[in-house]
Amino acid sequence: MVTPGENAAVGEVSPEQLADFQKAFDADPRNRQSMNAVCTTPVTKVALNRRKVTQTNMTFSVHLPENKITSQNSSGRCWMFAALNTLRVVAMKNMNLGEDFELSQNHTMFWDKFEKSNYFLESVLKTLDEPTDGRLIAHLFNAPIQDGGQWHMFINLVKKHGLVPKAIMPETDSSSNTAQMNWQITLRLREFGCRLREAHADGKSMDQLRKMKPGMLETIYKMLCIHLGEPPTQFEWQWRDKDKAFHRDGTLSPQEFYRKHIDVDLSDMVCLIHCPQKAKTFNEVYTVKFLGNVVGGETIKYLNVDLDVMKQASIKQMQNGEPVWFGCDVGKYLDREMGWMDNELFNYELVYGSAPTLTKAERLDYGESLMTHAMVFTGVDLDDSGNPRKWRVENSWGDKGGDKGFYGMTDAWFDEFNYEVVVHKKYLPAEYVKMLDREPVGLEPWDPMGSLA
Repeated sequence: MVTPGENAAVGEVSPEQLADFQKAFDADPRNRQSMNAVCTTPVTKVALNRRKVTQTNMTFSVHLPENKITSQNSSGRCWMFAALNTLRVVAMKNMNLGEDFELSQNHTMFWDKFEKSNYFLESVLKTLDEPTDGRLIAHLFNAPIQDGGQWHMFINLVKKHGLVPKAIMPETDSSSNTAQMNWQITLRLREFGCRLREAHADGKSMDQLRKMKPGMLETIYKMLCIHLGEPPTQFEWQWRDKDKAFHRDGTLSPQEFYRKHIDVDLSDMVCLIHCPQKAKTFNEVYTVKFLGNVVGGETIKYLNVDLDVMKQASIKQMQNGEPVWFGCDVGKYLDREMGWMDNELFNYELVYGSAPTLTKAERLDYGESLMTHAMVFTGVDLDDSGNPRKWRVENSWGDKGGDKGFYGMTDAWFDEFNYEVVVHKKYLPAEYVKMLDREPVGLEPWDPMGSLA
């Protein structure tokens, strides 16, 4: 055992220890082999498990009809794309449309940014006496209009603002590349939040503070119109279906379009999460404080369940021909070119000589994992006993990776890195539906279950 020198600080790494580390590294030729390889080649290429690559198979026993893949480009709208991709299936069926049809992701983004801005200002008004250097204010001001979101936030947008076809409000440069727009709007929101807190500190009443809000929101609305275009209040909708028949609806509002051509009761959809942290309880309902977009809309509500409950409900929904929205930590053990998610896809332990041992709960506890991306299940491969082996995934990263933009996921990867699915409550056992009537337990805003896809 090497001990620190006479004047060394407790815990300081000594020269003797460094010499021992170097000696140990040089003693194993496998370390030099790994060094030579990784210094010239990405570690993901060096560690790629060739046996797993050759075992990859993109056929599934349950395989839903699929449409042209979408692309969120350089934006964080995966949750929105995934939700719209589930609803466009309904719209396409009802209007007999071909696979190229899309619902406008720019339209939902416009209203999400606007509603998040109002939600942020209301959160500021609720926290006026919180210390500026406290954790809550730091959290609220960190990213007030980030691109990410959750299922209930999508419900709120559809209920209040409806939907439109992509042709009615197409993409803009800023909708596909959100960084500059987000910076400019975040700058103004932080300014407005600062001014509200200053006015409160100067003794202004709540009524006086609220009179400041409309001017702030008008500025945000104007900025969003400049970046994303003006959202339609009404539009003329006509189309030719895939059998070449012509249809004309006349003039519709976004809400009327949704009710006429989609009309899914989104409130019947349930968010199931799998969070095995010791601080959480299975079969408990949770919400997240200060997480939302539409003031007065539905609050985030999660039911924490075992993995098997999530899987069986998802399988039943797909067996009935309906895709499944889900949220996961997509960056773990993923090869984008292959479009494959597999815990055993990379032999990092052979490169480094050791393997990590954190559990799913520990990864959540210590910041190693959380939900980062939402996609859609469009298939599952079941064994002869009906157990899932792998899952087919509709992504929103364009058609370059995987099977023309469709990915695969092993069931073991699902266990470790999938956190949420959205299913219709009719696919859940009755006892779980009853649990949803409970008052949800409020999680802190920085809880990992408060992360946005």
